[in-house]
Amino acid sequence: MIYCESQEGFIRRFDRKTGESIDVRPRPGAGEKDFRFNWDAPILISPHDHQRVYFASKHLHRSNDRGDSWETISPDLSRNINRYTLKMMDRVWSVDAGYDLLAMSQYGNITSISESPVVEGLLYVGTDDGLIQVSEDGGQNWRKTDRIFGVPEYFFVNDIKADRFDENTVYACVDNHKTGDYKPYLVKSTDRGKTWTSMAGDLPDRHLVWRIEQDHENRNLFFLGTEFGLFCSLNAGENWIKLSAGAPTIPFRDLAIQRRENDLVGATFGRGFYVLDDYTPLRELTNELLKDKELYLFPIRQALWYVPADKLGGPKGSQGDSYFGTPNPDFGAMMTYYVRDEMKTKKALRKEKEAKIAKEGGDVPTPTWEELREEELEQPPKIYLEISDPSQNVVARVDGSTAKGIHRLTWNLRYTGFNPGPMVVPGEYSAQAFKMVDGEITKLGESRKFDVVSIVDPGIESRDVNETVEFQLELAKFRDAVRAATSSLNSTSQRMEEIKTAIQRSPNGTPELMKAAQEIELSLKAADRLLNGDSVLSAKFEQDVPSIGSRVSSVLFGSMGSTHGITKTQREQVEIARREFATVAKDVKKLLEVDLLAFEDKLNEAGIPWTTGREIPISK
Repeated sequence: MIYCESQEGFIRRFDRKTGESIDVRPRPGAGEKDFRFNWDAPILISPHDHQRVYFASKHLHRSNDRGDSWETISPDLSRNINRYTLKMMDRVWSVDAGYDLLAMSQYGNITSISESPVVEGLLYVGTDDGLIQVSEDGGQNWRKTDRIFGVPEYFFVNDIKADRFDENTVYACVDNHKTGDYKPYLVKSTDRGKTWTSMAGDLPDRHLVWRIEQDHENRNLFFLGTEFGLFCSLNAGENWIKLSAGAPTIPFRDLAIQRRENDLVGATFGRGFYVLDDYTPLRELTNELLKDKELYLFPIRQALWYVPADKLGGPKGSQGDSYFGTPNPDFGAMMTYYVRDEMKTKKALRKEKEAKIAKEGGDVPTPTWEELREEELEQPPKIYLEISDPSQNVVARVDGSTAKGIHRLTWNLRYTGFNPGPMVVPGEYSAQAFKMVDGEITKLGESRKFDVVSIVDPGIESRDVNETVEFQLELAKFRDAVRAATSSLNSTSQRMEEIKTAIQRSPNGTPELMKAAQEIELSLKAADRLLNGDSVLSAKFEQDVPSIGSRVSSVLFGSMGSTHGITKTQREQVEIARREFATVAKDVKKLLEVDLLAFEDKLNEAGIPWTTGREIPISK
């Protein structure tokens, strides 16, 4: 069930199963004036009963049957001021002045609702005219706050939230920007709203605050939506850190936490929203960790094992140019790590030092030739994560960032070192960070275990996954052998072109040497046809006997895109390829290691100038 609304209180209940929606707006009784709603009237599903819904006008309304019926559980909780008596541009205007009220909220209404997750019936509401109201008995009695120390009177309550852990604590984002005051008024009460203190900490000036969210596991971790971006605090508001990686400088008007995935969702005034996937690393961040750990790998949540599929023309289908889609989170195991100190090259360190000296107006020292040579020969520092299976066999190495700060990378659940690499078997794996500086490899921090969990539920029973992966690994090695043979043939063909040119240009070249070179070249092309097919026929789209490489690649790529396993036909294709390759490999080995070397000896004896691959001539 989804509760949604249009402006000024027109709330509807939407049933995602049927696709139907129904008007569930509270209505006044006989002789009662219509309710006064905010442009964005607040909706709250009770944390104690999912069928209980709160909705607010100038009153607080409660439904225990998902909006089919409503009970008004409060008096008018606003100041109930006639808006025509309010000053605008420092004076009160005639009631007949040119007011634009059609697209405006009725003044004096409730803008935010919260019910304590700890104590059922402990209710908080905030209004647009400077009031915070508290009921400790489910709405029977109300107590108001109309002044908060350090906050101007008649503030607008953008958000009010009861603490997730402490029954007496509540937070409020209040706003005074309509008078030109953009200060971040973020306040906290530890006595159910009787007294308030600021928790704005070191928020920047002119950052009016819209929405606050508290983590459901770490009571000191908070997220804050402001007029100029998204912030988090690791210490309950003493300090605030801007979350800027992918989050734009734009008003974040609403925040929500998806508890199962530990994702933070931030909705912006630009009518879009952003998702911070798995923010759990923030729960572990401390000043000690940031100061003491050279590298810290945070816990890794389970990785879902399946084969991603693009259907209907894309990850989410295609409906022409009117359709918008945003990417899903990266597939695989997502790993988050912290680097205390940036790892820089010698050249980067020198240029940084030079820039500082130049900025101060000093003379930049000239490096020695030896220092420049060391910079050129230096292997850049590197950080990588090594993934191991339960038997501690390394299955993958994934490069990471060497910059200071918190970083995130995703392993695609495939063996590295092959192209493509087979998917690993579901099970428990571990990740260990390493750094490489000047060729020396050092282990960093502790390893982290994590689970790779299958979510595959096929219509046809899958074959044994371990057997499939073993077959694919052997097939990947076989494909590498085919590629190695092909590469050797290609490089040798290039050498033969150079040899023919040398024979043609050299006074010592003879027709016999040229003919022998052409015969070797033809043998190379014949072997390549068996490995990779006849280019003459394929260029004319004519059918031919499948090549060794095409049989191997079709099985490897075909099996990589499925969790079903290896079919009987695929196994037969591989066996054919293995038999044919055994013969071709023997011929190629003789061609390269016997025939070619013997021919190059003849070139040396004939005095043909040196060509690539031949022995380096030593002058006497």
